[in-house]
Amino acid sequence: MALTGRRNAPSEHAFSPHDDVLRTAAQHVARRRFLTVTAAAAMLAFTTNRPARGATAAPERDAARISADPFTLGVASGDPLPESVLIWTRLAPEPFAADGGLGQERVVVDWEVATDERFVRVEQRGAATAHPDYAHSLHVDVKGLKPDSRYYYRFRVGAWISPTGRTRTAPAAGSDTSGMRLAAVACQAYQDGYYTAHRHLAQEDVDVVFHLGDYLYEYAVDSAGGARRYTDRTLPDVFNRETTTLADYRLRYALYKSDPDLMAAHAQHPFLVTWDDHETENNYAGAAAENGSSPEQFLARRAAAYRAYWENQPLRAEQLPQGPDARLYRRLAWGSLAQFDILDTRQYRSDQAYKDQPHAPGTESDDPARTLTGAAQERWLLDGWRASSAVWNVMPQQVCFAQRKFDLTAPARVSMDAWDGYRASRERVMAGAKAAGIDNWMILTGDVHVGYAFDLKDDFDDPGSRTLGTEFTCTSVASGGDGAQKPTNWDTYMKANPHMKHYDGRRGYIRVELGRDKAQVDFRTVSGITKPGGAISTTASFVTEAGSPGLKSA
Repeated sequence: MALTGRRNAPSEHAFSPHDDVLRTAAQHVARRRFLTVTAAAAMLAFTTNRPARGATAAPERDAARISADPFTLGVASGDPLPESVLIWTRLAPEPFAADGGLGQERVVVDWEVATDERFVRVEQRGAATAHPDYAHSLHVDVKGLKPDSRYYYRFRVGAWISPTGRTRTAPAAGSDTSGMRLAAVACQAYQDGYYTAHRHLAQEDVDVVFHLGDYLYEYAVDSAGGARRYTDRTLPDVFNRETTTLADYRLRYALYKSDPDLMAAHAQHPFLVTWDDHETENNYAGAAAENGSSPEQFLARRAAAYRAYWENQPLRAEQLPQGPDARLYRRLAWGSLAQFDILDTRQYRSDQAYKDQPHAPGTESDDPARTLTGAAQERWLLDGWRASSAVWNVMPQQVCFAQRKFDLTAPARVSMDAWDGYRASRERVMAGAKAAGIDNWMILTGDVHVGYAFDLKDDFDDPGSRTLGTEFTCTSVASGGDGAQKPTNWDTYMKANPHMKHYDGRRGYIRVELGRDKAQVDFRTVSGITKPGGAISTTASFVTEAGSPGLKSA
């Protein structure tokens, strides 16, 4: 079905990198944090992220000359507010070419948002420009929508019409919303297997999806697609190297986003995204690289990675990176039912203690000056809790918050990359939760490629201490291959951590139903991902009651 009507003049709601976004970004420049490296290093990274001079004067591509489908990377939406939602696409008729097949020309794109899938009742329409400076990505902040409503959206370039996306707005601020459903996913190493979890997620009845990091992996992908073992296609050599440059990261997103199951999940649900480490480099910490490269070199790489991340995700202008900095932590609400405080635990953290090796807590890791969130984000989180009147305070973030001992003997080793390696930081956050009086605290976590369910204890070494909330890790979409129901360390972990109520090493995601009286969390597990077509089932379910923290089997 063709879009109807003449192309409108560019809407005030349409994103253009040379008006609303750069104006918003300019307002944030004064607040930019230069990390504790030389100004020269920060400026080196910053210059890798600036739009080309004269971008607005770039020639415009005649849409009629686009002879191949430009919507090969699908559509997406994200960060729903009561009266707006962000819709996204990226034009790439040749997705595995460095320029996506569109060179340095800008392209005018029409968009529509309707209340029905056939676009009979169009609520908003407009046009926006996809610029080569942003890899021909398009971010349209559609405003003036009705709260708590379902919408459909699509884009058009010449004769080409995108797939239809489905999205929704959040309930009105403070409204007495009775319930909502969400899902959480993480860790989707393309080379480790198929996105079977995303295929099933696309069929779930959920309001939003949280992606908790490792959307992309920097590691090389061979011509056979790694564990996918393609026999009917050969991937180009551009993927068979680690990503380090802006061109590398853009191409790797094109590979990931070309996956039909990931495209289907994005088209069906609005996503709220945050990154972990692999979107840039494994286990980096602030300005410290894993491989020991100089801060100057690493911040240049980080700037490229952050820019490509923004280009390829449904994020607003406020998240547009300024060089190696991007304000990704943010807060959204679902009426009075839930407040979501989405964290970034990579960009601001202190370097890992004890050379990032499993280690018992000690003076190095327990230094009170160490932080996982940075001081500004920590204050923002605690201030937000003090002001919250939501029934549920949900904290989507990246690495395990609860204590996780690796040994039965004392002193037990713990991860230096998770909150266990930053115990003073964790204690400040827990003290803030108690001081704010939040009764229903739920943490959603990625990173570890397994499903965990934890009670959050006031004293993790005392099982009888007060329970402050719950934490759920959502396992991985693909990272780690098929996995096992009971990994080899299952018995050790369950005995060493009595607050750990569930541990499953298979792939999948979690589904959460929040109500005003209770929340139910289902672990949705696929039968395998190294071959396509795996089945899904609910392998564990837990309930936590409002006002009575702690996990019970459903």
